[in-house]
Amino acid sequence: MNAPINYWPQCAYKTLQVSADNQLLVTDDFLRTYLLRDELNLVLESCAVEKLLHQRLTQNPRAAVSETEIAEMMDSDIQENYRIWLRYRTKLLTASSLESFYLGLFAGDGVDVPPLFVNQLVQIFMRHILGDKPSAMDARVAELFFRSQKMTVLEDGLVMSADHETIERNAQAPEFANIVDLLKQTTVAMKSIDLDVLHEDNVDLYWTRDSNYDFAIPLNFGQTAVEHFSKLLAQWLNHFLGIEVKITPLAAINDPQWVWHVGLDAASTEILNALYNKDMVEANSIARLICLFRLDFISPNVALPELTGKPVYLGMAMNHDKLLKLKPQNLLFNLPLAPVS
Repeated sequence: MNAPINYWPQCAYKTLQVSADNQLLVTDDFLRTYLLRDELNLVLESCAVEKLLHQRLTQNPRAAVSETEIAEMMDSDIQENYRIWLRYRTKLLTASSLESFYLGLFAGDGVDVPPLFVNQLVQIFMRHILGDKPSAMDARVAELFFRSQKMTVLEDGLVMSADHETIERNAQAPEFANIVDLLKQTTVAMKSIDLDVLHEDNVDLYWTRDSNYDFAIPLNFGQTAVEHFSKLLAQWLNHFLGIEVKITPLAAINDPQWVWHVGLDAASTEILNALYNKDMVEANSIARLICLFRLDFISPNVALPELTGKPVYLGMAMNHDKLLKLKPQNLLFNLPLAPVS
């Protein structure tokens, strides 16, 4: 089964325009999608001022809104929701593209955009990078970029990754769903379609529930998902910075000339920093490392001169709560790139 053209419809990718240089441009329809979110959409209790404003913005999502108009709303929470969204809207419309807006978020002193919005942007970028006909494994692995993962190490050493929100939602249900039961298993010998582990025999099922985020994948060295993840990291870097790299999964870093590394999340950054500085690192911290990678620059003259020909090591790790919270912006901002003249 091929990927449906409108997979991940909730991210609103199809409401955007694509520029001649493959950048994403904000449209009125994209702005309108925010008015349909729970934070801004009308409810029975909405006051008359809120209803009028919502109607006006639906007709013209770029319309000016005064603080006086917001203050006249009856619900203080809705007032604050509008203030947050209007600040966000202003920055979106000021940027030359969605990519420029995203890069600008992390180039300043701090991110003042709700994490929910940032994750939605990352999903949009991954949708753009994947195109209309990705493999199901690519799409599932791309979820790591914008959705927190719950990690479970099974007794046979297999490291399973499942969507954290899905796990939490199912754990509160009267009967656990298959994915919760799966993460309690001690082997994958029994894996099948019913167990919700994505593998080569059931990949077509992903497209029947691509918005459910309910497939688990193994992330050990040598697993197919890790190979796909490596390629997506390279594509992510190429899309934003226009440079080509080769990223290769590693079982370990055995390099006496190790000179540069990037943690793809807060946990791996802390662990790799300690290893690089030859600090004492406890075994349970090392055990939290999920994957290691080697990045080699293919594009010439993009790395600092002293890094020419030398690899950059990457890592990702679960935190103390066994969550993987990827920070894909780290790869864009923490590489040893030469200044652009």
